[in-house]
Amino acid sequence: MPKSFLIDTSRCTACRGCQIACKEWHELPANKTTQYHWGSHQNPQDLNPNNYKLVRFSEHLEDGVIRWNFFPEQCRHCVVPPCKELGDVYVEEAIVQDEKTGAVLFTEKTRKFSKEEAEEVREACPYNIPRRNDQTGLMSKCTMCNNRVHAGMLPACVKVCPTGTMNFGEREEMLALAEKRLAVLKEKWPKAMLADPDDVNVIYLLIDEPVNYFDHAVAEANVGPMSKKQFLATLARPFKAMKA
Repeated sequence: MPKSFLIDTSRCTACRGCQIACKEWHELPANKTTQYHWGSHQNPQDLNPNNYKLVRFSEHLEDGVIRWNFFPEQCRHCVVPPCKELGDVYVEEAIVQDEKTGAVLFTEKTRKFSKEEAEEVREACPYNIPRRNDQTGLMSKCTMCNNRVHAGMLPACVKVCPTGTMNFGEREEMLALAEKRLAVLKEKWPKAMLADPDDVNVIYLLIDEPVNYFDHAVAEANVGPMSKKQFLATLARPFKAMKA
């Protein structure tokens, strides 16, 4: 049975404990940062090869009052991952999906992607998640702490969350919890919604319109047209399968 996260943004205080725990568990190096003068406390500014998790800060005016929205971003571990579909066209099993947990995992084989292919894999993601290390060529993102999960432990980000924002368990249980929480939150926040629950294993419960979080809070309706190379490679895929 696949696993799922439920991320209840109504409970997030932007403590960034999840962001730090992720970095520590994966032993990722620190990013050299400076005080950005771009009107946000968000740090770093975006996901990168050494940050699989990022608490996004967003503020906007509502009825003359400044309102903060926090969004602990990570890979959504799509039920049917577009990144894997395209990645297999270029390098078989560079991206794999764990049948037991549903985790979508980028392997060492992603180094074999050309820079152009890696960019196309990123563009195939409706949430703009994967990042490429320009020095090593390796692509990376959230792993669902798959090694921890197989050992019977919670993902690091869930383990340290002090507010109940981060939840993890069997997919059916998380969907049921999501619907229960949504019904409660609707009373106070009529705009509350679940973000793409049928398509992803990381389900976000939002209390505001997705646009008030950031551009990729929900899937893009259209992630862009296929390149000529993608199209030709896709046509060739059935013939590759016949030879296998």
